[in-house]
Amino acid sequence: MNDLKSHVIVKTHELALKGKNRPWFMRKLTDNLRIATKGAGVEKVWKGQLMVGLTLSNEKCWPEVKSRLKEVFGVAKFYKGYELPQDLDGLKARIPEFLEGRSFKSFRITTNRADKRFPMDSGQVNRDLGAFVQQLTGAEVSLKYPDLSIYVDIQTSGFLIYFEEVRAHGGLPVGVSGKVAVMLSGGIDSPVAAWQMMKRGCQAMYVHFHSYPLVDRTSMEKAVDLVEHLTRHQYESNLFMAPLGEIQKKIILTCPPSYRIVLYRRFMVRITEVLARRNRAKAIITGESCGQVASQTLENIAVVDACAGMPILRPLIGTNKEEIVDMAHNIGTFETSILPDQDCCSLFVPKHPETKADLDTVLRLEETLSVDEMVAEAVENTERRHFTSPEVAAPAR
Repeated sequence: MNDLKSHVIVKTHELALKGKNRPWFMRKLTDNLRIATKGAGVEKVWKGQLMVGLTLSNEKCWPEVKSRLKEVFGVAKFYKGYELPQDLDGLKARIPEFLEGRSFKSFRITTNRADKRFPMDSGQVNRDLGAFVQQLTGAEVSLKYPDLSIYVDIQTSGFLIYFEEVRAHGGLPVGVSGKVAVMLSGGIDSPVAAWQMMKRGCQAMYVHFHSYPLVDRTSMEKAVDLVEHLTRHQYESNLFMAPLGEIQKKIILTCPPSYRIVLYRRFMVRITEVLARRNRAKAIITGESCGQVASQTLENIAVVDACAGMPILRPLIGTNKEEIVDMAHNIGTFETSILPDQDCCSLFVPKHPETKADLDTVLRLEETLSVDEMVAEAVENTERRHFTSPEVAAPAR
């Protein structure tokens, strides 16, 4: 098969349902695929009907391209295929070569006739090729549970034939749903929340709160590692390191211990919102799960939300901890998230935090604080770090 051109055929799921917006979604997916496979030996990326194709320079590129495509949101599944002339007899002549080394007792032919000028429809091609393969191999046709699936795309340029299906994450291409500001703690939950929103097509910017030099820099180092890992899905990221220590010191001097956590959270939301608006983000993302800890009761969530002027989205709100841990393992953030650190939330934590905060009480407490000034100072002292994935910096091959 060395004489045949190799392609990767990328199929989507949700994008097929986008109607008039479908071309925009497909263009964004195509752009993301170009970035994701830069330097991996892909000669070109091209759009077909409800699919995207990647032409490989040689067979050796496939393992690296396969690894990268699995991380591209918007890709539901993909296949390595071969291009042949639009000639059914010519395709049959190559079938024995394609099936060599494959063990199967049942099979299915699935044809997609993108070129409607081809004289046979999909069903006719399925039956013709199916009868040929059955006679050649003695295998039975099974439409529901075949041992081997053979896919044939009839394009204007020729036939594409492919076999192995590789599953990916699906979702929407990053960038089609706007930008969000993720409050990244460095724990298990918030990286998973960020991943979930990127899967829904959002570009994530990250805001990490720290209490350095009141504590060490370990939480900041973890945030850097997590953003570096998550950037593989969106290729460029910004991480904002926002200081909270001075705000925390002022809160403990004037406010009851039980309300500290709620007040911390309200300041964190305010600071995140300022940074979000400056960077054209449309929503704030947190990793909160209802009832998981004291600060995440419905009453406390409502009080925290009351200070926000933009939506606060919580992708994990109905997810239990075991499920979140499983997701963290699957996306590769768990091992970093469980490293010991000194984060801002561990500083000046009361023994008995308020679980049913009262908004009027919170507003009275905040009257003793120079809220706007404290927020402005924290924003002024926030540091920004920019990240790019290795693919962005890779030279073309």
